Amino acid sequence: MLYVIIAEDAADSPAKRPAARPAHMERMKRFQESGKLVISGPMLKSDNPDPAVAGIFGSVIIAEFDSLADAEAWASADPYVAAGAWSKVTVRPYHKGFGR
Repeated sequence: MLYVIIAEDAADSPAKRPAARPAHMERMKRFQESGKLVISGPMLKSDNPDPAVAGIFGSVIIAEFDSLADAEAWASADPYVAAGAWSKVTVRPYHKGFGR
């Protein structure tokens, strides 16, 4: 089943993200290679397409997991969680309606 992970950044995330980013990106790359990742990326604070200019509000990940518990465990193990860059992570079952 698909699940959406919505992670909101902590107020001091800009100071915490850089140190955790390499581990987060490597983890996401491995997850993409598993074939379970549908889409992921940062949520921006403004409509500027450049995250460095827009600022990052958090992240969204839509992916396939065996259960809600598995999705929550996977999200909780992200390096951004360990670094305190994400202040709140919500995981919900997701049903694809329209799109690619």
